[in-house]
Amino acid sequence: MGGHKNKRIGFLLERTTRIAKLSFTKAFKNLGVDITPEQWIVIDTVNKNGTMSQKSIGQLSFKNAPTISRIIDNLVKKGLVDRTGEEGDRRKTSISITPVGAELIGQCQAEIDRLRNLSWEGLSDADYDEFTRILDKIFENFDGYE
Repeated sequence: MGGHKNKRIGFLLERTTRIAKLSFTKAFKNLGVDITPEQWIVIDTVNKNGTMSQKSIGQLSFKNAPTISRIIDNLVKKGLVDRTGEEGDRRKTSISITPVGAELIGQCQAEIDRLRNLSWEGLSDADYDEFTRILDKIFENFDGYE
């Protein structure tokens, strides 16, 4: 495959990620909800999967242990998730959603779904499949980099 050497993949991904994050941040602000897009990913993951280990949350959200730990600390402080388990060993802790967290998800879900649909407006299921295939391939290419 020639001609792709000067393509600015990083720039395009960063630009798109930035505007998506800004849009989600704006949506949470408009809803009067004190949560970040990063925190949403974690709380949404726990909500969909039930009680989980911190490690599992990290794997599903592609975030490293220190980042997950920080996000969960913030969600615990906000009363949106509970952390239970062995004190001092965060690998053996379970994270579960609180009633307040479940309420927040209910408050946000329709707007989040609307934004997700907006992001894909004018594109087909085939476009999505191709887009996913390409991004997965780029991820795989970088994943092997040492």
